[in-house]
Amino acid sequence: MCYDVASKAQADLRYAVLRGASEKLIYELTKKLEELRGKPIYHASGFAHPQLLVFTNDKPYEPQLFTWGLIPAWVQDADTASTIQNQTLNARGETIFDKPSFRNAAQKKRCLIYLDAFYEHHHYKGKTYPFRISMKSGEPFAVAGLWEEWVDKETGEIKNTVTIVTTEANDLMAKIHNNPKAEGGRMPVILPKDKQDEWLVPINNNEDKQRITDLIQPFDSQLMSAYTVGRLKGKAAKGNVPEVGEEIKYPELSF
Repeated sequence: MCYDVASKAQADLRYAVLRGASEKLIYELTKKLEELRGKPIYHASGFAHPQLLVFTNDKPYEPQLFTWGLIPAWVQDADTASTIQNQTLNARGETIFDKPSFRNAAQKKRCLIYLDAFYEHHHYKGKTYPFRISMKSGEPFAVAGLWEEWVDKETGEIKNTVTIVTTEANDLMAKIHNNPKAEGGRMPVILPKDKQDEWLVPINNNEDKQRITDLIQPFDSQLMSAYTVGRLKGKAAKGNVPEVGEEIKYPELSF
C-alpha cells in the first residue's frame, strides 16, 4: 500500500504545462502553489493526514489542497469521519466501483495527484527497511486519485479529501512490498503521461467505465528507481527535511 509520499509544489505545475496552459496561467498557478503549499513535502505519513495538491476532474488546471484520507459524503459525524480517514488512505482499484466508501467518487470525482516519490517498507528477517521509489528520469509522476466533499453537519465546515488508488505490484514493487500480513504486493496506480487526461474523463456509459477500469494496472518497472533510505518512524526519523530522501545502505539487507 502507499502510506508515505514526497511531493514538491513545483512538480504539480508540470501537468498544466503538459496540457498547454498559457504563460499567464502558469504564472498564476505558481503564485497560488506558493501560497497553498508553503514548505514542500519531503516525507509525509498518510496517517498524519497531510494536505496534498491535486488536480480534479472538474478543475483540471487548478491546483487544490485536499486532505489525504477520503471521507465519503454520507458520513454523518466528525468521530466517524476521523475513524474512516485512517481506513481510506488507499483505494483498491479492483473494487472502487463497488465499495460504498469509493463508488460515488469513482463514478464522478477522480483526480490526479503529482508526487516526486513514495515510500514502502520491505520486510527482511523480522525487520522493516524503508525504500524510496521514484521515476528513473527524476521527473514527478501522476497517480490516480479519488476525491470527495464532506460537510461537517455540526460546524458547517466543508472538507475536501482524497485517496490514492492502488493496483497489483509490478515485479519491482512485488519484491519491495512483501508484507507477510498482506495478500500480495501493491503499488499506486501511476498513470503514463498519455493516459492522465483519460482518468479525468466523465463516465456516461459502460464503455467509459471500462476505459477507466483499464487504466488501473501496474506501471512499467523499467521506468522506476528504488533505494533504501533512513528510518521514517521512531527516534531515528529525520522528519520532513530534504535529507530524508538520501540513500542509506543496510549491510545486513539482502535484496
